[in-house]
Amino acid sequence: MSAIFKRSVSIRGHRTSFSLEQPFHEELLRIAGIRKMPLAQLVGEIDETRDRQTNLSSALRLHVLDWYRAQHRSSS
Repeated sequence: MSAIFKRSVSIRGHRTSFSLEQPFHEELLRIAGIRKMPLAQLVGEIDETRDRQTNLSSALRLHVLDWYRAQHRSSS
């Protein structure tokens, strides 16, 4: 099992933090790279669209899951 690490980014002019396991962080970096955007921009997009009852860390994990589900559907 992977340890959880706390990370900080600046989005929309303010610092925020999230806690993720290393594999989720690596996949977010990969997704940001594929989309040719900085990680902070991707985190900002996810933050803007998340359900306010879902914390940012959970929203980031769900984004990774949704990304791979969409990739799987498009390749099937």
